[in-house]
Amino acid sequence: MTASDLRKRLSHPPIVVAPGIYDALTASIAASAGFEALYLSGAAIAYTKLGRPDIGLVSMSEVADTLMLVRERVDAALIVDADTGYGNALNVERTVKLFERAGATAIQLEDQSLPKRCGHLADKTLISTNEMIGKIKAAVDSRSNDKTLIIARTDAVAVDGFAAAQERAEAFAQAGADVIFIEAPQDANQLAQVGKVLNGRLPLMANMVEGGRTPVLPASDLEAMGFSLVIFPGGIVRALARTAQDFYGTLAQKGTTESFRPRMFDFEGINRLLGTVDILARGKRYESGER
Repeated sequence: MTASDLRKRLSHPPIVVAPGIYDALTASIAASAGFEALYLSGAAIAYTKLGRPDIGLVSMSEVADTLMLVRERVDAALIVDADTGYGNALNVERTVKLFERAGATAIQLEDQSLPKRCGHLADKTLISTNEMIGKIKAAVDSRSNDKTLIIARTDAVAVDGFAAAQERAEAFAQAGADVIFIEAPQDANQLAQVGKVLNGRLPLMANMVEGGRTPVLPASDLEAMGFSLVIFPGGIVRALARTAQDFYGTLAQKGTTESFRPRMFDFEGINRLLGTVDILARGKRYESGER
């Protein structure tokens, strides 16, 4: 799906559900499940690549490298978490250009100050509204394709309250953002209020974090509230981390993986998933000079 396609898709129901991914394998599995858009999560990259929490440790180049490998593997729309843009408005320019070349369909920027942290952690701090407006304008001006979507996120709910978040959302829309993301509403009532922000002028994005500060609702409920896009950014890592913990615990205790095999792909199964037979056959065809 191209950026132009995603823009059109967000303009009509049903709501777009974008699962979180962190590498080419999770991207390919999610795309095979039928998702039309995927969310490359900075938090998920921090969890898996660094084994660390989402506190601003992931660099621009690490996300770009991951994005390139994911884009090589899938054709789905890729919504990329660019955190704060990794600096000021000039850093945002470079980030947008790099991520766009690497295959981003949409790029998300947030208004936290450095060092940033996960939107569902406490003690966040914000840059000024004017500084974030500058970053949004830099992002819009520096994209090479005006169809690449710029998603503006505000974390103001937890810092200054809902009214302040609403004011920032309006300012970000005026600055040229294509999608608005008000992070971490505190309850279902606030979530419903977010769904009414901007009166439908721009698509709104919701974030479902299992165990986070926002209640996790079905996509259909969020659509009814007024959202066009919902992400489930870190769910896959929480699922795989729990499975890995059980797997390693079983192996350590029993000295074998035999009892765990019903929960695993075997060697043939993982190769079917990866398309190994087709890839090797294609290689042989090229070796023989066939067209």
